[in-house]
Amino acid sequence: MTDLAQSAASTYAVIRAARRSRAPWLLAPLLVFLVVFFLYPLGAMLSRSFIGETGVTGDYFARVFSEPAYLVVLRTTFEIAAAVTALTALLGYPLAYFLSKRRPNVAAMLMILVVVPYFTSVLVRTYAWMVLLGSHGLINNALIALGLIDHPLSLLYNRTGVLIGMTYMLLPYMVLALYSVMRLVDTRLMLAAESLGASRLRAFWRVFFPLSMPGLASGTLLVFILSLGYFITPALMGNQQDSLISMVIEAQIETYFDWNFASALAAVLLGSTLMLFALYERLIGLNRLFEAKL
Repeated sequence: MTDLAQSAASTYAVIRAARRSRAPWLLAPLLVFLVVFFLYPLGAMLSRSFIGETGVTGDYFARVFSEPAYLVVLRTTFEIAAAVTALTALLGYPLAYFLSKRRPNVAAMLMILVVVPYFTSVLVRTYAWMVLLGSHGLINNALIALGLIDHPLSLLYNRTGVLIGMTYMLLPYMVLALYSVMRLVDTRLMLAAESLGASRLRAFWRVFFPLSMPGLASGTLLVFILSLGYFITPALMGNQQDSLISMVIEAQIETYFDWNFASALAAVLLGSTLMLFALYERLIGLNRLFEAKL
């Protein structure tokens, strides 16, 4: 989904450039690339979800919504995605605000600390968290040594571990989305509010926070969509009771070789994402997302 968001932003920029230059043919290479590497695989997936042994059928979708186990997986996926989005917003907003108040050179250096982990494989970072959160890991050993707990906490192979791991993995997306908007807010507006008698806290809530909403909206949308299809971290740090739909899709392909039903599950996930986009467009507007990113 990250590549999809970046591709959408790039497409939007190319369309604007083509309109200014009045040369629509500049879009041809991009459109060919999207058709070959995006639309064709997407169409092949959707076609598999409607084709059974006897021809066109809707049995695979009926199976998704008729069996309670898959409905529980869908509910769990949305619950975890919402929780991760809320956690990244709570952690990312103060961090982005702190960065936006630093001098540009200092903020750039600190931002490197946020981005550097992405030069390491997701798998490696997930295993690192598994070492930290294990029963005899650094966190539990430190808490026992300090006398805060008597027995190791269960921080792994449950929803707690999934939330910790996914929040860590997706937090930079929230920070970058917020920082890109916060750094453009004119600090003189805060000073003007304080000069008119508002306290610093009131000036923040009445002036700065509303102006930072485009970044918060785009960050929550991006993190929520990425969480819906996240796989590696919940697969390694979670359990069967908290399976996400991506894990079920992987099992249908790798274990049961049921590509048709896996395609139907993927289509349901895609439909859920598109519904989220539609709701976002109705409530806020996708142009706010591009404003925060471009």
